[in-house]
Amino acid sequence: MRGGPADRRTGGPWIRWSAMATAVVVLAALTAFRSAGPTVRPSAQDPDPRTLIERSARAYQKASSFRATFRQIIADSMIGTYESEGSLIQAGESKLAMRFTDPSGDAIVMDGEHIWVYTPSTTPGQVLRLKLPSDPTYGPNMLAWFLTNPTERYNSRFVKSDAVGGRGVDVVALTPLDRSMPFTDAMVYLDQYDYLPRRLEVRERTGNRRTLILTAVETNRKYAPNTFTFEIPKGVKVVDQ
Repeated sequence: MRGGPADRRTGGPWIRWSAMATAVVVLAALTAFRSAGPTVRPSAQDPDPRTLIERSARAYQKASSFRATFRQIIADSMIGTYESEGSLIQAGESKLAMRFTDPSGDAIVMDGEHIWVYTPSTTPGQVLRLKLPSDPTYGPNMLAWFLTNPTERYNSRFVKSDAVGGRGVDVVALTPLDRSMPFTDAMVYLDQYDYLPRRLEVRERTGNRRTLILTAVETNRKYAPNTFTFEIPKGVKVVDQ
């Protein structure tokens, strides 16, 4: 576990927005068929950011499932830099299993009816259970925030072409039109070949900055139903919110 100067048991990123927003999620990108270096376009040829984000949204909605490994970095003015990593599987808007390897044992699971937030690294002995929101942009799935009706929800601006993990990406800045969203602005790095995000950078309304990097992604695989079931550990209290 890599963290800042503060002991992570005193609290931190996992309880900052609301129980739902702690679930980063992260979540997915289509499988990498090709590799590419960075492509830098002259400014006169800069693409329309609305076209880029709409294309990404269409690709995201077409995928029946996602699997990815992730690395998350949170820059918190109070505790310093906090890093976590793990893997996630998503199937549709209401099923998600996000299992952390660092901090080991933490998990965020959407089973179709509830969101389970289990963070023994910071709040041992309990698991939060929340009702699943009807609008995916208010749940824990960060990709759903950005890729559900994006041109209706955000002002967008093309920033640059770059590379993530050797793959060419287009970087688009987003500013939410809805001030109830838990962040003030974001940058999404959209793959130039399968069109989905490989990196997300978010500035939260608290001032914290969150970066999510997706690797080893796969898509359109079938998963057993119990993949999206949270088994309550013995002795753990369920806290409804």
